Amino acid sequence: MFDQLFRYPRVLARHQNAPMLIEREQYLRHCATQGMARTSLTSLATELSVVAQRLEISGNDVPIGHQQIVVAAERWARYQRRRGRSRGLRWPRERFVQVARDWLGFLHRLQICEPQPSAGAQWIEQFAAYMQEDRGLSAATIHDSRWHTEKFFHWLAAQGRTLVDATIRDVDSFLESLGQRGWCRVSVVKAARTLRSFFRYAEQRGWCTAGMAAGIVSPRIFRDEGLPVGPQWSDVERLISSTEGDIPHDIRDRAILQLFSIYGFRSGEVAGLRLEDLNWSQDRILVNRRKQRRRQEYPLLPVVGESILRYLERVRPSSTYREVFLTLKAPIRPISAGAMYHLVSERMRALEIRSVRHGPHALRHACAGRLVAQGLSLKQIGDHLGHRSAFATRTYAKVDLAGLREVADFSLGGLL
Repeated sequence: MFDQLFRYPRVLARHQNAPMLIEREQYLRHCATQGMARTSLTSLATELSVVAQRLEISGNDVPIGHQQIVVAAERWARYQRRRGRSRGLRWPRERFVQVARDWLGFLHRLQICEPQPSAGAQWIEQFAAYMQEDRGLSAATIHDSRWHTEKFFHWLAAQGRTLVDATIRDVDSFLESLGQRGWCRVSVVKAARTLRSFFRYAEQRGWCTAGMAAGIVSPRIFRDEGLPVGPQWSDVERLISSTEGDIPHDIRDRAILQLFSIYGFRSGEVAGLRLEDLNWSQDRILVNRRKQRRRQEYPLLPVVGESILRYLERVRPSSTYREVFLTLKAPIRPISAGAMYHLVSERMRALEIRSVRHGPHALRHACAGRLVAQGLSLKQIGDHLGHRSAFATRTYAKVDLAGLREVADFSLGGLL
C-alpha cells in the first residue's frame, strides 16, 4: 500500500519503519474502499505515522484512552511550536485527536469511557418519552425541548440548586441569563414555553414545587418582532448563482440550495431525501414531512431536476447509502441536518448576505415570502411548506408585500 502512495525511497522507508505498519496499512486500505482519494490517503498515511510514534503504540491489544490521546496531541503541538510550525501546521491538535480516535476505533483499541450522566438526565429522559409517546411530538421538537431543558439543568447545577428546591425566581434568573448572553426575545420565549411544559409534567409526578408551571412568564414579543424574515430574493438568486461551475462541492450544493429556496424544505427533509423519493419517469419528488407524519409529493421542476441529476451522475460517490446527498470525502456518509445548516450558513456569510438567520430556515422564509408576494393564499402556502396549522402560516401575512415584490423573476408555476 505504501509503495503505491510514496515514490521516494527515503519517504517510503520512513513510513515502513514507523510503528504499527500492518495496522496502519489495514486502515488505509479500508479508507480506500470507502472512496478516499489518493491525495487524501497520502495525507492520512503521514498523519497515522505521527500518531503511531507519538502515542508510542505497541503491537499488544492494550486499549488507548481519550486522555492519553489528548496528552500526545499537546506534546505534538508543543514540538511543532518549537520548530516554528505552529502557524503553518497542516493538522493541529484537533486533527491529531480525530485521526487517532478514528484509527484506534477501527482497530477496536479505543478505550470507551462510560459518559457521566448530565444534570437531570433521568428526568429529561422521562420527559422526552412523554413528549414522544403521549403527545406524539416530532423528533425535531423533542430534540429542541431536550436541549432547552438540559440548558436549564446545567444552569441550575452551577447555582448549587436542584429541581426539588427550584423556585420561580430560579427560572426567571435563567431566562434573564439567556438574554444577557445575546439570545433574542423570540428564542427566550421558546425556552420559557419548553420549561413551562416540563414543569407541568414535573408537577404531575411530584418532582418539584406545585405551581411552578403557572408562574413561568414569557418575555413580551412585540408586534413585528417574531416575523419570519428571510433574505431578499435577489440575494437568494445570487447565492444559487455562486454554485455555477464544475467544482464537485458547487454541483452538490447547487441542488441542495434549490431544494431549500424553491420548495422551502426543512434541513431534515433534505437530509432525509432518498434515491427512491425521486420519480424521474413522472417528474415527481417525494418528501417525508416529519412534523406532519406523512409523505408529500411535489412536481420536480426541470431546473431542480437537472441540478440533482448532474450531481448524481458526476459527483455523488459510489455508496450503499440510499440518501441522495452524501459527503464527498471519506468517510462517505449521508450529510446530516446540522451539516446542511453549516453548508448554507457559510455560503451566505461568504457572500455577505444580510439576514437574521443564515441557515436553511432563512431560505425557507425567503420561499414563503416569495409565495406571499405572488398572491398565493395562506392555505396554499401552508400546504406547500408543510405546516400543520394555519397559525404557522398566518405570520407571513404581516410581511411587507411591497418590499417582496422587488424579487427577481423566478417562476414557481405548477408547484401547487
